[in-house]
Amino acid sequence: MKTTRNTAAKTAVLEVFEKSKTALSHTEIQKQLNDLCDRVTIYRILDRLINEDVIHKISNLDGTVKYAKCNHSHQRVHIHNHAHFSCENCHEITCLETVKPSYIMPHNYKVNEINFTLSGLCPNCLNSNI
Repeated sequence: MKTTRNTAAKTAVLEVFEKSKTALSHTEIQKQLNDLCDRVTIYRILDRLINEDVIHKISNLDGTVKYAKCNHSHQRVHIHNHAHFSCENCHEITCLETVKPSYIMPHNYKVNEINFTLSGLCPNCLNSNI
């Protein structure tokens, strides 16, 4: 019985990501699930999806953690090396798959993860301010 609930909850979380064009916080995901499961179950599902390389975690400039669906279906090895855009007006975070960050590391450093976030106004907010 517990397995069925977890499977239904995981499926529901995946559907939330399929419908979203932007990164979502835990709270935003929980609201869209309409109390299907508790917050701890959602955190466990998110951790599982991160470990399975289905989603990735993004730390916003204000420290808020959001999650976004990975778009790497044709790659054998998942490399998360794209930039994110954080809108200062609507606070949405968008993956910029075509923007590849670059950097030069000094010797004796090993990079395990990159969190490259640009901030400003997204196209929707920029157009609404014109």
